Amino acid sequence: MSSSSVRLRGGDDGPPAGWRGVNWPRLLPWGLAAGFFVFYALFCLRRHGLLLTTGYDLGIFEQAVRGYAHVGMPVTPLKGDGFNLLGDHFSPILLALVPFYLVWPAAETLLLAQAALLALAVVPISRWAQRELGPAAAVAVAVGYGFSWGVGSTIGFDFHEVAFAAPLLSFSVVALAERRWVAAAAWAAPLCLVKEDLGITVAVIGGCIAWRGARRIGAATALFGLLATALELLVLLPAMSPSHAYNYWDNMESAPGAQPGLLERLLSVPGHLLTATVEGRLLFFLLVPTLLLAVRSPLLLVAVPTLAWRLLSKNPAYWGTNYHYSVVLMPIVFAAFVDVLIRLRAAKPHWGRWATAPFLCGSVAVTAVLFPLFPMASATDAGFWRSSAHVRTVQSVLADIPSGARVAAGNRLVPQLTGRCTVFEFGWPNDWRTAEWVVVDTRNPMGWPLNGAQETTEIARLRADGFRTVREDEGVLLLRAPSPDRP
Repeated sequence: MSSSSVRLRGGDDGPPAGWRGVNWPRLLPWGLAAGFFVFYALFCLRRHGLLLTTGYDLGIFEQAVRGYAHVGMPVTPLKGDGFNLLGDHFSPILLALVPFYLVWPAAETLLLAQAALLALAVVPISRWAQRELGPAAAVAVAVGYGFSWGVGSTIGFDFHEVAFAAPLLSFSVVALAERRWVAAAAWAAPLCLVKEDLGITVAVIGGCIAWRGARRIGAATALFGLLATALELLVLLPAMSPSHAYNYWDNMESAPGAQPGLLERLLSVPGHLLTATVEGRLLFFLLVPTLLLAVRSPLLLVAVPTLAWRLLSKNPAYWGTNYHYSVVLMPIVFAAFVDVLIRLRAAKPHWGRWATAPFLCGSVAVTAVLFPLFPMASATDAGFWRSSAHVRTVQSVLADIPSGARVAAGNRLVPQLTGRCTVFEFGWPNDWRTAEWVVVDTRNPMGWPLNGAQETTEIARLRADGFRTVREDEGVLLLRAPSPDRP
């Protein structure tokens, strides 16, 4: 028997054969994803525990998933009486969360799912980088995506359905770059179930497939994306919307004397890169983590539909770097970055790793510089990991509300209750007055939908209507309707 066969069986020469058979490099992308999942999960759960999540939007999505879990429609009382969320945005992909929600019916389930989805997007990009550029490049690219401001702004603002788009786009765009046409189309197709605008992104992916050689697959993918978007915008959303129309058409129009019209905004987009406008800041922050190299990759075309509807909108919330709107762009940008680095390495084979090392190091450095500017940076504050006495007081007051009750709550208190109660925003919409219980934190008014003065006025009105104070502690006020039998 040879010495090699003895070693394979395990013994004094090394670890057991089972460990020798593990392909450790192959596990690197999954290990990176697991690390990011743990970080995202702890961060999101901690924010929720500190009452930093809100009814708009975490509470809304939990009500929708809860509706599905009860074998019904995704009805969200937070948006109105009997409001079907499928009439607001077409996101049946939320059905995928139902099995997990049945195990743990709470807002935390959505936050953990989002953490897993965003972390999963690391795998195809880092695996591709590792295969073509080496393990150090895989780690650098994973750090760039994983700690990117787009991901940070998303996990710093509740849960959103677009988290599903991150891994789908990551797998699809990498497959597109590797000329695996069927895989690229298959990963892209479910984007039509994530949100109505993403069908245009599917169409662009199909166009790229056709352009690069697979005309039939590309044309079919593009046609599927366009038809899906048309069906959702013109038929499905109006059919399920209380207004019987798509609620966001007016975002593409400008009132007289207000924001510039659609044509003017379209013509102004190229100049935004060179200006200090909000839009310019978005484009700068989008590209600078790749040292602007991403613009040299045709993969960046996949980001055009999302950038177009945002920059052409009259809603300024879409133009900046806040909220969750940029998370779909992050896997595209970093895949484009890897694509350029691979071509750079091929063009300078005699340089070896030095052809790409400066750019990878620069990308990590830019990510580190941007990190303190966005929500994930709060994880470095020791106070973030400690609950204040006021937070404990709020949680104690909320525990006095019986499960199954109808509750009107302040925006930050809503997602603490949506898993076990029917919850409305205190002050919005009008049917919030049908609540049996009212709970608000007057010490920390949210400012929406009511400011502090308006909250005081409404509380006085409730007391005049017979609501009695059940508990008032450190500014946390719990009121109950005059009759327990109130419908």
